[in-house]
Amino acid sequence: MLTLHSLKTTPGSRHRKKRVGNGESSGLGKTCGKGNKGQKARSGGSIRPGFEGGQMPLHRRLPKKGFNNARFRDHIAIINLSQLEAFFNAGDTVTEVELRAAGLVKGSCDAVKLLGNGELSKALNVSVDFASASVEQKITAAGGTLTVLSRKSAES
Repeated sequence: MLTLHSLKTTPGSRHRKKRVGNGESSGLGKTCGKGNKGQKARSGGSIRPGFEGGQMPLHRRLPKKGFNNARFRDHIAIINLSQLEAFFNAGDTVTEVELRAAGLVKGSCDAVKLLGNGELSKALNVSVDFASASVEQKITAAGGTLTVLSRKSAES
């Protein structure tokens, strides 16, 4: 039977702490396993990853190829109907300004898109840049109106 007082460690699982610099008979005395002199033998003498002794490192020798379009993409804020249900009252007008005031849109964004996740029981007048097909049905069924702004007219 296994009890707390009969527990024992597995043989070989516990090791003696390596005591460097404690005399030559310890096996790691004098130079403490660091060899003789040189940068790696000094205190604080670590070499950063990728350093090749002054030779041009590999990441700088290889040609830089390709193009990443991430900096030019449009940042679209996503809002769900369930969020409108929680933050707005019946008859409210919902635009990007009101969404920012409610804390639903944060930071810079190029457009606001409304998705149909959740149900809407209030009549809201919503004005956004993009909306999914299910959103229009749910808003009109609740007695509200949806205005999808034209991006071209907004930019010019």
